[in-house]
Amino acid sequence: MEPAQDSMAAAAPEQPVVQAETSESVPEAPAEEKTSEEPVVQPEMSESIEETPVEAPTASQAETSEPPLETPTPEPSEPSPCPAVVESAEAIPVAVAESAPEVSAEQIVAPVAESAPPAPTPAPASETPAPAPAAPTETAPSQVPEHAPYLLIGGGTASFAAARSIRARDPGARVLIVTDEPDLPYMRPPLSKELWFVDDPEVTETLRFKQWNGKERSIFFQPPSFYVSPMELTQVENGGVAVLTGKKVVHMDVRGNKVRLEDGTEISYDKCLIATGGIPRNLQVIERGGDELMKRTTLFRKVEDFRSLGKVSKEVKSITIIGGGFLGSELACALGRRSADLDLEVIQMFPEKGNMGKVLPEYLSNWTTEKVKTEGVKVVTDALVKNVSLKDGKVEIKLKDGRTVQTDHIVAAVGLEPSVELAKSAGLEVDADFGGYRVNAELQARSNIWVAGDAACFYDIKLGRRRVEHHDHAVVSGRLAGENMTGANKPYWHQSMFWSDLGPDVGYEAIGIVDSSLPTVGVFAKATAKDTPKAATEKSGTGIRSESETEAVAGIVTPGKAAPPPPMQQKDDYGKGVIFYLRDKVVVGIVLWNVFNRMPIARKIIKDGEEHADLNEVAKLFNIHED
Repeated sequence: MEPAQDSMAAAAPEQPVVQAETSESVPEAPAEEKTSEEPVVQPEMSESIEETPVEAPTASQAETSEPPLETPTPEPSEPSPCPAVVESAEAIPVAVAESAPEVSAEQIVAPVAESAPPAPTPAPASETPAPAPAAPTETAPSQVPEHAPYLLIGGGTASFAAARSIRARDPGARVLIVTDEPDLPYMRPPLSKELWFVDDPEVTETLRFKQWNGKERSIFFQPPSFYVSPMELTQVENGGVAVLTGKKVVHMDVRGNKVRLEDGTEISYDKCLIATGGIPRNLQVIERGGDELMKRTTLFRKVEDFRSLGKVSKEVKSITIIGGGFLGSELACALGRRSADLDLEVIQMFPEKGNMGKVLPEYLSNWTTEKVKTEGVKVVTDALVKNVSLKDGKVEIKLKDGRTVQTDHIVAAVGLEPSVELAKSAGLEVDADFGGYRVNAELQARSNIWVAGDAACFYDIKLGRRRVEHHDHAVVSGRLAGENMTGANKPYWHQSMFWSDLGPDVGYEAIGIVDSSLPTVGVFAKATAKDTPKAATEKSGTGIRSESETEAVAGIVTPGKAAPPPPMQQKDDYGKGVIFYLRDKVVVGIVLWNVFNRMPIARKIIKDGEEHADLNEVAKLFNIHED
């Protein structure tokens, strides 16, 4: 099957197409099935940020040449009440201990290149058994330290960024990360993207993949040999970071500055970060269907979910993905590309009219759906699930309009719920509208307690109170929280970006509020062979697409006339372009469609907060007509 990009590359450049549209809200399911719909803020969208190499702090750690999580965010040149967060490029020694695994979802982690392949830890026993790792995982004793000057709850991107930030400002700091996952910190985006395109049949064991630029990497931030025992944390001369795996914090004593683990162990702290991420939602009709139905349903989030779904895809004849957001669409395309070799039927259903219907304007959502179909996926739109049951050895999905779909296995990709289980014991406020712990501009919830990542509901000085579930936000908020835990007292001002790919040929990056219910204006041009995620990473020499890669220089091109979207049969009409999202005539969100390395421009437009009489003129800044 030839990718849609081929036709785009062959098309001759023509005048841009401008699409102005006030998108209507997507019909929602009744209350009983509200969980089957994607939230406006999509958690499945993963994004990553360019890294800069760092040196390991000790000779014993010199073997690991892991780059840090993200390059520093520059301070604004003009005086500002909201200074940028600046990160020191210092590596952190990390410690780990392994114990009985717990099942919980943590923050999405983005790719960080590494030079020594880590050996993955096995999946929890409570999940579908996974193949044994190719090599034994190096572990340290499982003792738990009684005290940690800096305690970080959660082992995701926000915690990892905070730990590095703390060490950058306080080189002798002793930091303890407590995560209920059995694995060392790892990046989540490849779980729904690159790992599915690896030819190696042992990928579920090695967890290594090739990026679009051909470079190989592991999903783990650091190999096990980099870590030391948490019990050694207090004895390490220059401090460091310990990672305590398979341990869940279930109670916080804020007045006593201590937490209690599920096994009753207590850990005291001086300062604490809550970065507990989120938990995948499920459909209520599936939860009510009993244990047997749950065994045939995947809530995709962690390493063991990737392993389990990979195994299932080789054993069944059909898989149905419920959900039309980022994660659902990425998994549909990934499984669709495998479908011919596996003799597998891949079905994707969602209540919207097209893929990413709550994010993209309708015409572009429809175009995306056609792209997903070319990947070998049967797409069922306007699908409101009424009931799910087992019948004659199959899973039967009944829709509100009477349609019925039979399948062997379900993947529920219907959103993420912020993990706020500690709110009650800690006496912390949970936002009634957005969910998550309410924090101030410095990401502080209480004295000596900060929150970052998915779980933080913060005030955006430009767009109001928000909760963001994207990697860039996790990196920046975690880094800022770490700085503030060491006395920086800096407010949050960063506009986070996010990105998604539908295979190597179609990708987009976005920033701000991208909600299809807002009025939108799109400016498009014909795509060329270089206008793909694969080409973008090959050009940059990295496997990471973000605003930190290349500072784009604005050019001048001749704008086209405003026009309705061309007929859908012209597959390359939306080859590349810029979509502006408006609120009160001000641009509050931007999607860059197959346009890469232009995020600084988009961020500045939103930061300026100005009305624009002609968005064609604004679109010139992105040079979308470059050959």
